[in-house]
Amino acid sequence: MSTAPTHIPVLLEPAIDALRIRNDGFYVDGTFGRGGHSRAILARLGPQGRLLALDRDPQAVAEGMQLAAQEPRFSILHSAFSGLGAALCGRQVDGILLDLGISSPQIDQIERGFSFRGDAPLDMRMDTSQGLSAADWLNQAPQDEIARVIHEYGEERFARQIATAIVAARQQQPFSRTRQLAELVASKVRTREPGQDPATRTFQAIRIHVNGELAELAAVLPQAIEALAPGGRLAVISFHSLEDRQVKHRFRDEAKGAELPPEIPVAAQQLSQGRLRLIGKPVRPDAAECAANPRARSAILRVAERMGVAA
Repeated sequence: MSTAPTHIPVLLEPAIDALRIRNDGFYVDGTFGRGGHSRAILARLGPQGRLLALDRDPQAVAEGMQLAAQEPRFSILHSAFSGLGAALCGRQVDGILLDLGISSPQIDQIERGFSFRGDAPLDMRMDTSQGLSAADWLNQAPQDEIARVIHEYGEERFARQIATAIVAARQQQPFSRTRQLAELVASKVRTREPGQDPATRTFQAIRIHVNGELAELAAVLPQAIEALAPGGRLAVISFHSLEDRQVKHRFRDEAKGAELPPEIPVAAQQLSQGRLRLIGKPVRPDAAECAANPRARSAILRVAERMGVAA
């Protein structure tokens, strides 16, 4: 039996409801995590239904392989979001769920280096089999780049001071541990919101950068829209304003269709229509879910449907 930390899926029922699961449908869970959303999808699929999951985290893939060994309707691939199109090989799907950001097991396993609430190797990679760790990046990145990342991805007011201190500190001792970074950041952040650790924004920013999270999101959204069959739905759960902004703008642009200057005399029916139809309003966790799972507080769910005539 797995001893992996418990993960509580965020917005579970609203997200699964939004997909409108068909008994014989083909669905994609773009972030398997520990399988909460996948199991909920499987519970609504019939014997002919299929679910493909992706995850870039080898530990999550290992969990998924255990499920795949027991569940013939399910398969999982070790892949980041940007590999969605290659994974589908041109096949169309009836729904795609993307649960962005970091999972609870990744935070709770201190040795992964995502958390400032302990002392561990400063890693932060979702896919530990490739790429630079957070320590590697901090020990070689130019000061201006460090400041930009912390400011843009963490919205940290003291980004420049933190970056200056990081470059000075690494000349004396290279960064290797989470506590080493957290203590340095705490010494430079003069004020912080009540209840928030001074290192919160910096750790978030470095994690987003090391994992290329915004670039992965930008890559997967057009692939997901292209893969949807007519009537298929894309549901995206975001946890950060930068993520949600990307999703919101992509959905809005894909729903508009072609736009021409108003002085050009073209009838509305002659314009190409948008590929997506927005479904409902953005959904946020209610008070009960936030109380049960405080990490859900910043979540927001957006849903869109592929236009066209379903077969």
